[in-house]
Amino acid sequence: MNTPSDTDVLAAKDSDQGNAVDRMLVLEMVRVTEAAAVAAAQLIGRGDEKAADAAAVEAMRRAFDNLYMDGTVVIGEGERDEAPMLYIGEKVGGAPGKGPKIDIALDPLEGTTITAKAGPNALAVLAAAEEGCLLNAPDVYMDKLAVGPGLPDDIIDLAKTPTENVTAVAKAKGVKPSELIICVLDRPRHAAMIAELRGIGCGVVLIGDGDVAGVIAVTDPDTNIDMYMGQGGAPEGVLAAAALRCVGGQFNGRLVFRNDDEKARAKKWGITDLNRIYKLEELASGDCIFAATGVTSGSLLEGVKRRRGASGATIMTTDSVVMRASSGTVRWIKGEHRIA
Repeated sequence: MNTPSDTDVLAAKDSDQGNAVDRMLVLEMVRVTEAAAVAAAQLIGRGDEKAADAAAVEAMRRAFDNLYMDGTVVIGEGERDEAPMLYIGEKVGGAPGKGPKIDIALDPLEGTTITAKAGPNALAVLAAAEEGCLLNAPDVYMDKLAVGPGLPDDIIDLAKTPTENVTAVAKAKGVKPSELIICVLDRPRHAAMIAELRGIGCGVVLIGDGDVAGVIAVTDPDTNIDMYMGQGGAPEGVLAAAALRCVGGQFNGRLVFRNDDEKARAKKWGITDLNRIYKLEELASGDCIFAATGVTSGSLLEGVKRRRGASGATIMTTDSVVMRASSGTVRWIKGEHRIA
């Protein structure tokens, strides 16, 4: 994404509307993703996915404790028996029973494999909204379809084929289908879809991981990516939807269940229509916040960098973005963190 000028950033203002998500909380969320990113960055390229994820989880949990809110994790590292911290249903925040009630969707390290291999586009990500405004999605797969802003409403539809969706978007943009670029996760399960897209002349950008950044890329003209298609994690789908709620775009998501256990878990979290196609506002509604900090450099953000300060202390620099739906504000934030 293009970074706005200093004047643009300083002129950006939020308008409080009497809801739980106030201006201070918007900026404080960046502290949480920064903490997770700095912790994970110290394990870039070490080949240990679990250690990198655990470091990000622990740092994010500690950072939440400093925020004045009564938060609940609605999308996290898994259910309580699968994750010791930041599990679905866990209470976070430093003011339980007192502070504003906030629902949290998070991925302390979106791209564990990327980080272990020192690849691009690893992020520390979270979304926050007023209670009840984020889909409480189980940790299953999700079919995803996304486009950026400026197109007619309901231009995309997961019930249609990739060819039909590409044709509709191309017509709306006034171009041929062969002029569109589609972002897809590089997975064997997408082989038939990739062949179909290339068969109608589309360019296909394959990414190894990090589909939150992949979805957000459709909102940035500089990426030349027109659409995102494919199946990835449902938690990442809700996080990406929250980002699109802030900056514009359209998103369709449909949960994918591989067995009866996953179906039972969905019902546990209140999901009864297992074939439902969710639109953007059904995944993330109300006044959403989306915050992300780069762990490794990618299309959205620069990764954490390490340098030695004049006093001998280690300085970790971070690159973050925070967005708010009610105001449409997008802030790009550079940080320096001194570590003894």
